[in-house]
Amino acid sequence: MFTKNKKISRETLQKAASAHRQSLINSLKHRLEVARASGDDNLVGQLEAEAKYLKISGLSAK
Repeated sequence: MFTKNKKISRETLQKAASAHRQSLINSLKHRLEVARASGDDNLVGQLEAEAKYLKISGLSAK
């Protein structure tokens, strides 16, 4: 458990940020696969816009 005086290293913060971003990417990929498989073009468009906003490349139009 953290105490008020415990400092978190920059490296730990960078690792956490990287893991969080990878989790977002994995989730978005899965959501896009499901939307495409179900033929929900509106949702696909929204998810592709989300990917663009998050600056995640390689997820658009398969």
